[in-house]
Parts: sequence; structure tokens; C-alpha cells
Amino acid sequence: MKKILFSLLVPAFLMGLMTSCETDRDSNPTLDVSKAAEGFHLNVPANASNNTYDLLAGEKLWLTAEQPNYGDIPYMTRFYVQVSNEEAFQQFTELSTSFTTAKMGVDTYEMNQAIVAMFKEKNPDTDYPNTAAPVWIRLRAIIDGYSFGESFSNIIKLPSVLANYQAPKATLPTQILIVGSSIQTAWTDWKPLAPVYDMEGKFYTIAYFPAGGQFKWGLEKGDWRGFDRIKTYDDQAGAGVHEAASDGNIQIDNAGWYGLLFDSEIAGSSIQYTLHVYPAKAYIVGAAAGGQWDDSMDDWALTAPADASGQWVSPAFSGAGELRAYIKYPGIEWWRTEFTLFKGALFWRTVNIPANWAENVGEDYSVKVSEGQKLYVDFDKNTGEVK
Repeated sequence: MKKILFSLLVPAFLMGLMTSCETDRDSNPTLDVSKAAEGFHLNVPANASNNTYDLLAGEKLWLTAEQPNYGDIPYMTRFYVQVSNEEAFQQFTELSTSFTTAKMGVDTYEMNQAIVAMFKEKNPDTDYPNTAAPVWIRLRAIIDGYSFGESFSNIIKLPSVLANYQAPKATLPTQILIVGSSIQTAWTDWKPLAPVYDMEGKFYTIAYFPAGGQFKWGLEKGDWRGFDRIKTYDDQAGAGVHEAASDGNIQIDNAGWYGLLFDSEIAGSSIQYTLHVYPAKAYIVGAAAGGQWDDSMDDWALTAPADASGQWVSPAFSGAGELRAYIKYPGIEWWRTEFTLFKGALFWRTVNIPANWAENVGEDYSVKVSEGQKLYVDFDKNTGEVK
């Protein structure tokens, strides 16, 4: 009730001050918010230099400070605690709990969560190191109930603070998409990669990049991940993969068609990614290849177009029957990256096919071909036809 009455009386008090000051400027107190910019003093806790603060073991961290300088008027002040993992204090978090006294018991659990969240923001694919580290603190103050009189304290250092992070169990991604300067509609369409059959965490596609082409990737549309979110790059195609000079994009220096293979693995509570870049290769096999089932036969390789505007074309089929086609990646059996045509779109194998598409998936997914026909594929838009 005292605080409510105080807030109601402040406007009247200010009016009285302004009236009084007109007649007696030497004896009346004066509100001077300009002095708030001078800041105020936050004390270093007495045992900070030889103590490790275990934030999840305690309940309160006690801080004391001077009141900001608002002239001669002892206004009620509201203090906000700001914490940072870095001395420069460029990245910081203001805790939600505030105080109206210059002695404040900071909730250590709230502080713990803020410290861990700031680390994860800068290091999203790295486990939080549960070891003691320095933490920096300052206070922000305003006149309670008003939006003026903002003042900041000095920054103090707690040399040894133990924060803890209990991460949820990491799980491998269920999809990966790419978006870029030469992928479908530039920087608009998110192209989904196909999962490698029965090899969890691996995703693949074929994409064309002009010289200097750039792209980003993500686990969903709008998840703009760049070069630094990939731990390892394995450029087996001489593509010239590196980080773009701006925007953190992945850049391909040398124009061409490339087979991209993303490989994800669990590392502690984080997921780490490897991007393999191979020369793009696609083949037909089986009945259309004259009954030959050998992997990666040069005679049955599709021919790549000059750029993303064209279609990949197979040799003329030497036999009739069900179409079997695939993209080839080193070390991966052809049937793990197989595709068929379904309503004009590429349909990637996701199930076991001990017999054929017709029996194990369905007649609508089984493409019947005749001798002399060819397979035409647009790997940019993931469409195809036989004619």
C-alpha cells in the first residue's frame, strides 16, 4: 500500500517542487535525472575472489549497490540484473526478476539459465562446458513506476561460476533442405534432400552451382544455417567449397553438377554435420539396362546438361520392363539412393524392395519402359519422364 500511495503522490510532489523552485531555489530538493548518466556503484561480493558459485546448488546470490544519483530526492529505484559471459558485455541477458532495494538476492537458477542460453546461442552445435568460468554482472536502474532516470552500474566480475546444462537427448534429423542462388527459385524454394535408405542421419541430392554459387541449409523451411554450422567439409569433387565473404553462406567456386551428401551424428547432446561433395552421377540398372545389375556401369550413366535449365538423359534402353534408376555416392550401395517416377515427380526409395516397385510399393510407383526409350530427369526441380 505504501508503494501505491508513493506512486500516486509523485506527480503532485513534482508539481510542488517545480512551484517551490520558482520562489526558493536554494532550499528545496531538486530532481536531476541528467546525473543518472554518471552511473552508480555495484559492489563486488566480499568472497567473490576465492569462491566458486555453484548456481544450481544455491538459491541466492547477494548483491549490494549504491543508489543512482537523482539529485537530492530519494526516489524509490527499481534495479534489474544483467549478466554476461564476456568482459566486453556485448552479449548479455537481463534477468526477469527486479528489485526495489539496493541489497538484492539474485535467483541463481534464473542466472544459470541465462548463462547457458547465451552460450548455446553462440555455439548451437557444442555442448555447454560444465566447468567453472568467469561471469560479469551489472545493474540497470530506473525510477520505479516511470520510464526515465535510467542509469547503469559499473561491471563486476565473478571469477569462478559453475553453471550447468542438462540437454534433452539429441536425436538425428528427419529431414534436411537447401536453398540458394541457383536452386529452383533463387533464395525462395527450399529443396528437400532425400534420406539414404536404411542409413539414419544421411541425406542426399544433386544440385547445379555456377561459379561462385551459394547456398544455405536447414532442418526446416526458414532455418537459415550457413557454413559455420557444418563441422567437416569433404570436397571430393574439386568444387572449391568455402565460406562466402558475406552472409555466412556456403560458396562453390567451380561451376558444375555436384552430388551433396549430408552426414549427421550425435556428439554428446549435440548433432554434428559433415558435408560430402562428390561429382554428380546417376545411372539406370536392371531391365532397361538390358538386364544388367552391376553397380555404376559407364554404359548406363545419365548425361548431365550444361546447367540447371536442362535435363539429365539416359542412354536408350536396351530392354523392356520396370525402370530402376539411382544417384551414385561412393561407399553406398546403389539401391539405397534409388528413385522412381510418381506422377511426374522423383520418388525416393524409403522401404525395402526385395522384388520390385510394383510388388513392394505399388503399381503407381512402377514405371514400365520399352526398348529404345530414354529417361529424362530434372534434378533441380526433382521431376522426370520416360519417352
